[in-house]
Amino acid sequence: MANTMFKSNIGGYLLVKRGKVRDIYSVGNKTHLMIIATDRISAFDCILPTPIPNKGIVLTQLSNFWFEKTKHIIPNHIDNPDPVQMDWYYDDDWYYDEVRGRVVLVKKAEPIPVECVVRGYLAGSGWKEYKEMQSICGVKLPKGLAESDKLTEPIFTPAMKEDVGHDINVTQEYIEKKIGKDLATKLKDISIALYNESSKYAESRGIIIADTKFEFGFFDDELILIDEIFTPDSSRFWPKDGYEPGKPQPSYDKQFVRDYLETLNWDKTPPAPELPEEIVNKTSEKYLQAFKMITGKETLMGDSKDE
Repeated sequence: MANTMFKSNIGGYLLVKRGKVRDIYSVGNKTHLMIIATDRISAFDCILPTPIPNKGIVLTQLSNFWFEKTKHIIPNHIDNPDPVQMDWYYDDDWYYDEVRGRVVLVKKAEPIPVECVVRGYLAGSGWKEYKEMQSICGVKLPKGLAESDKLTEPIFTPAMKEDVGHDINVTQEYIEKKIGKDLATKLKDISIALYNESSKYAESRGIIIADTKFEFGFFDDELILIDEIFTPDSSRFWPKDGYEPGKPQPSYDKQFVRDYLETLNWDKTPPAPELPEEIVNKTSEKYLQAFKMITGKETLMGDSKDE
């Protein structure tokens, strides 16, 4: 699939980083970046060799939807959510169909090295830690909770971002020492505000956001929201219908891929195994279903049913 790896020079814009999913290009004024979301998928910190069709478009369009919906809580890095309309797009041999819907022009922020995780339900690594310690990242929880239980209130469970390897789960006190108490408190309060408002909206559309993560940075000394928000890559999406605590829940996110990989004799180090066609197609369907349910749009490029 061509869009898993874009060129290192597009219309004079130079590739500065290939992430697990996104290719990032410099923009001449040095205050902005061009970001293209590919169809790559990662699991257990490994990029899988098999792309998921339309995944990059879902991530981009869903993030754009949420960035617009939450900008009253905190400004974000989006400068132009559809830069293919700009003149430079028509330079070189970069074709419209390759990047339509998956490219954004953003402000080049100085990132804060904290992954801001908010959990509203007990799942994943949080469930594992709770079983061992009755707490998550230093946040004490009541006894007797079951897997997938809804928490009395959302909790903030940060991690320190690492360039390589796994991010490291830490306590609120730890990040206060690293970045200062005022900023650490602000990140916590904004993260929980984002989760509270957006999870209520998502639930009204039939999706439970069990947990999610945010990234923040500074642009012109202003704290802004960056990266992606409330996507199947950054969040755990469960169908509201049929929710039943005490067991794992079906999901609209890449947990489906992780669950498949757990059935293999793979040590979770590169090279990662190819995904079979059935898993690829089902994963693509789950990403598209989440997009349609949340946005009300029948297609990735279509008009909203609600408009």
